[in-house]
Amino acid sequence: MSVTLNPYLSFRDNAREAMEFYKTVFGGELTLNTFGETPGSSSEPSDADKIMHGQLDGENGITLMGADTPKHMDPGGDIVNATAISLSGDDDAALRGYWEMLTDGGDVQQPLVTAPWGDSFGMCADRFGVNWMVNISGSGPA
Repeated sequence: MSVTLNPYLSFRDNAREAMEFYKTVFGGELTLNTFGETPGSSSEPSDADKIMHGQLDGENGITLMGADTPKHMDPGGDIVNATAISLSGDDDAALRGYWEMLTDGGDVQQPLVTAPWGDSFGMCADRFGVNWMVNISGSGPA
């Protein structure tokens, strides 16, 4: 038996673009289903080409899901910036590669530098406004 926790992101009309971007970052296989392909999933004809469910099964065990919020649903507040996704581990090359791609066109809030606890740590918002934290395990505090 196992349990998996993975993020599910909500977008307003750009889930396809975002999920395709994340595929370039994390690799793997992307599956996208639209509201139009799923009968009864949305009463708005204008939502037919929007993403009802997207799933990226990326490399290194990364799973990321996302969807457009249908027009008839009010998500309340900011639908993207309410949380942050944390990537961590000891694969320096992979994590720095993710960082570089996520920050391209995004906003670096904390550069990826050695933190007081000895790891490399950075925070950014990608071009879709999704917040990310990257922590690369180091040798520990001096």
